[in-house]
Amino acid sequence: MNSDFSQPAPQLCYENTNGSCIKTPYSPGARVILYMIFGFGAVLAVCGNLLVVISVLHFKQLHSPANFLIASLASADFLVGLSVMPFSMVRSIESCWYFGDRFCSLHSCCDVAFCYSSALHLCFISIDRYIAVTDPLVYPTKFTAPVAGICISVSWILPLVYSGAVFYTGISAAGMESLVSALNCVGGCQIVVNQEWVLLSFLLFFIPTFVMIILYGKIFLVAKQQALKIETTSGSNKGELSSKSYKARVAKRERKAAKTLGVTVVAFVISWLPYTIDTLIDAFMGFITPAYIYEICCWGAYYNSAMNPLIYALFYPWFRKAIKLILSGEVLKGHSSTMSLFSE
Repeated sequence: MNSDFSQPAPQLCYENTNGSCIKTPYSPGARVILYMIFGFGAVLAVCGNLLVVISVLHFKQLHSPANFLIASLASADFLVGLSVMPFSMVRSIESCWYFGDRFCSLHSCCDVAFCYSSALHLCFISIDRYIAVTDPLVYPTKFTAPVAGICISVSWILPLVYSGAVFYTGISAAGMESLVSALNCVGGCQIVVNQEWVLLSFLLFFIPTFVMIILYGKIFLVAKQQALKIETTSGSNKGELSSKSYKARVAKRERKAAKTLGVTVVAFVISWLPYTIDTLIDAFMGFITPAYIYEICCWGAYYNSAMNPLIYALFYPWFRKAIKLILSGEVLKGHSSTMSLFSE
């Protein structure tokens, strides 16, 4: 008696095509759920960050060097949601790349550039907040519009140069030609980066993150000291309190802004740390991470681009008011740019 235990033929990304990658799709139900989750993240990243950019650029009350940095950060996150997440969603769920080799390189380049641009923006924002909290009265003369322009330029140019070098010169894959050849199939978008460039990538994440953590540690230490000073002077005469009232109000406002952006930094670190550690381990351990673990880490990093507008909406009353004015169409009326967004 003969039994036929033959396995079904594997699915291919491109049927009847020689050298096609093998497809490992999810079940129909899982695919629908994943498309909803990933699609929601992309829509939230696009719409939320677009609202941030419109708010800062439209309302004159928000025209400040610090807010221009926030708008530039939102632009980077907006581009992640628009040009990276939709295509990564198809790649992650279908386990195939259907958009061609040239767009694979462009997509990977944009992925790295926009994400590292977010990291550098947050680093410069932490420097801005440190100056604002430690010396709030002199801050406007230190962090000016030209300084903000330099920070924004560096936050865009450096990641673009790095990602261009990684994905368009081929030097990042030097010494790994055999692995590149093994991974080369029709319907794949596998970018191989050697250990030296992975280490550089890790430093591009670690150095700004380390600066952020150090500065925000100092910010909260200074904020605590300022709060203690206010308590110790509470029994002073009215004239002394009046002379210090303006500085106290300014310091309180800057501490509140620093706290909100500190939450943004914590969210960034939590989102990006698993992906960064995974890529570092993979490079030195022979790419041992299962595909689904890599995708989880990758989408955790992507979702950071959708989280920042939610943080702003939660902590910034002016942003909630700006959203209402934008969505209601009030911004289309004359002189809407001069509307007040602050309660004080």
